[in-house]
Amino acid sequence: MLRLLKWLFYLVVSVAIIVLGGSFLLPSEAVVTRSTEIAAAPEKVFAIVGDLHRFQEYSPWAELDPNATYRFEGPESGVGQKMSWSSTDPNVGSGSQTITEYDPPRRVASELDFGPMGKATATWDLEPSGTATKATWGFRSKLDGIAARWFGLMFDKWVGADYEKGLAKLKTVAEKPAPPAAEPAPAPEAPAQPAN
Repeated sequence: MLRLLKWLFYLVVSVAIIVLGGSFLLPSEAVVTRSTEIAAAPEKVFAIVGDLHRFQEYSPWAELDPNATYRFEGPESGVGQKMSWSSTDPNVGSGSQTITEYDPPRRVASELDFGPMGKATATWDLEPSGTATKATWGFRSKLDGIAARWFGLMFDKWVGADYEKGLAKLKTVAEKPAPPAAEPAPAPEAPAQPAN
């Protein structure tokens, strides 16, 4: 019995050393990026990703809770534009996104605030690629604490899968042809002049 207890003690100590020591070897920041080629000009893609009012058009989380509420603050576009969301679905939760960098048609950066869950940064980088656009969606989050660093190993899988869905939706939206311009209404005919 004593031998078993001693073995369990050494096992617990070894696991603790691995978990604690290993955390210092892990990255202190989670970084996720996904890219796709979109058959549209950077200006057209930027008009979508650079406007938080259009976020639901490509959001991979929109369909998780159709009853989520959204509120917009700040300017109509550019730095300071803010979108807040609230949902009872734990997969959506509550938080806000505020544009902090706005460089059309090349780059947008936003601060994500998940409340007690922490903060992160999301970025869009758009590069011309022939007649198309290479769109790169990025995510960065600091990993404070031992548990956060170990969880950070899963961020690429978790966030990356959602970003891939979002990029596929964005590609569909951005590549949709613009509706044809409405033809001008014919000018009304001049009333007939009475004969003299």
